[in-house]
Amino acid sequence: MLQYQEPLDLAFQALSDPTRRRMVERLSAGPATVSQLAEPLPMSVSAVMQHLKILEGAGLVVSEKVGRVRTCRVDPRTLSAAERWINDRRRSVERSLDRLGAFLDETKPDEEPRS
Repeated sequence: MLQYQEPLDLAFQALSDPTRRRMVERLSAGPATVSQLAEPLPMSVSAVMQHLKILEGAGLVVSEKVGRVRTCRVDPRTLSAAERWINDRRRSVERSLDRLGAFLDETKPDEEPRS
């Protein structure tokens, strides 16, 4: 495994897991405790903590412990960076498809009249 990975690589790697995506979706609605995150998931609180560690390491989630309660929330900066990267790729593909469409329109053979 690489010693150093770009933040965007870590974010996409973290989001590749469906459980972690569910957790981010839940946290997108607002902060939640670890217990609240674990409640709908078919796993232990310990397993949820392992997933949270990956999300925090990727910069997608931040948490704060007050007493015995750890509350987590989404950090929108990394999500914004991933969104920008995806949108840049989408715009590039759309430009290519627009150029292809224009080329096809220009080179389209005239239709022959029906007899």
